[in-house]
Amino acid sequence: MLAPFATLAFLAAVWLIVKVMLELADGAGTKIGAALGGRSMLAVPPQSVRPLTVRFRPRAESVRQPMHVQPEWRAAA
Repeated sequence: MLAPFATLAFLAAVWLIVKVMLELADGAGTKIGAALGGRSMLAVPPQSVRPLTVRFRPRAESVRQPMHVQPEWRAAA
């Protein structure tokens, strides 16, 4: 007597999981299919974007020169 109820509960849980997954993938079904097929938009480089040149310049040395502190200045601070 318990087996039909367990089967019914299992089928209801599977149905609910499938329904939730379909709701989540409602608008993104074609994107998911393309990604699973290896044709996602991120896997293919876009054709309309030109190469970007990045210039790197190391940080300049410290502008302030170290100064020798007099004892009076330390007391004032």
